[in-house]
Amino acid sequence: MSTSPLRAAMVPVTRQMRAYFAPVNRATEAPTIFDPGLSGTFALDSPPSPWVDLGWIENFERWYDTPAGVVRSGAKTLPAAQFRGPVEARVGFDFCEWGKLQMALAGGSEHMNVLAPASSGGSPAPSGGTPAAAVAVLTGSTASELVFGTGVASAFAVGELIAVDLDYAGQVGYVGSGIAAAYVSSAAAVREDPNYVRRVTFNVGRVAEITATSVILEQPLLAGAPAAGAAAQVVIAFVDREGGSFFQEWSALFVAEEESGGRVCFYYPRLSPNPGTGGKFLREDFTLIAKPCSAISLRASVLALPYTDGNDG
Repeated sequence: MSTSPLRAAMVPVTRQMRAYFAPVNRATEAPTIFDPGLSGTFALDSPPSPWVDLGWIENFERWYDTPAGVVRSGAKTLPAAQFRGPVEARVGFDFCEWGKLQMALAGGSEHMNVLAPASSGGSPAPSGGTPAAAVAVLTGSTASELVFGTGVASAFAVGELIAVDLDYAGQVGYVGSGIAAAYVSSAAAVREDPNYVRRVTFNVGRVAEITATSVILEQPLLAGAPAAGAAAQVVIAFVDREGGSFFQEWSALFVAEEESGGRVCFYYPRLSPNPGTGGKFLREDFTLIAKPCSAISLRASVLALPYTDGNDG
C-alpha cells in the first residue's frame, strides 16, 4: 500500500448496491459472462441483454465458507503444507424493489404466475385454479409488441401483466422460454395442464398500450420474440411457495456505483437460491416508516456454484 502524498487514498465510496441477473443455460450449464475488461461499457441504467436490472439492494454480504487446513510434520509438528477443504461461498442481500424476479430469487423454487380465472368458475387451487382461455400470439409479434388480430387485443387492458409462452404438451425436463422456470418430471405431476408453462414462465410483461390488432409492452419480454405457437394469459398475482424439487440458477453481477471514481463489481457466473442449513432464515424484513406503516423488503440468500475459468483451468 502506498503512502505517497501524491496518490489519493484508494477508498471506494458508494451510496448503494445494484443487482443484475441473467439466466444460466440449464441444458449446458453455460452462464452469462461478465468480462471485467468491458466493465466500462456496462451501462447501469440500460444493461446489455440478457442482463436484467433488479434495482437497489441493501445489507449486501458475502461469506467465504471454504476452510483451509494444515499438514504438520516433524518433532515439533511444524506446518509443512496447506490444503483447502470443501469450497463454499454465499451471498445475502435485501431487495428494495418487488417484482417477479425478485420474488423468485427470494423464494428459490418454482415461482408461480396466478392466471386470471375463467368467468365460468372451475376448480380452485392454492396457486390459481382454472384460468381464462389463452389468446394465441400471431406471426409478426416481437419482444415488445404482441400481435393478436383485429378486436382480440381488447381482451387485455393497459396496466395488466401478461404471461407469454407455449402450451404444455406433455414434455419432461426444463420448461419456460428463454429462462428455465421449472423442471417437469412427468406430465402427471402437472396434471397435463396446457397452461402450466404460462403458470411458471418468466416471460411476463406489462401492457403499456393497446392498438387495433396488438398490445405494446412497457419492456421487451426476457425471452425475446414469442416462439411460434405461443399464447398469452393475464397474470393477476404471483405465488411464492416453500419446497419443490426445482433449483434456480442465475448469473449475477452486484455493482457498487462509483461515488469516488471507481466501480466495484462482484460477479458470480452461477448462483442458486439456497438459505443454507443453519438456524432460521428471514424471508422478508419489515422496516418501520412511521406507525402503522412499514416497508417490506425481500431477503435473498444464494449459494455460489462452480465454474471453470478458461484462463487458468
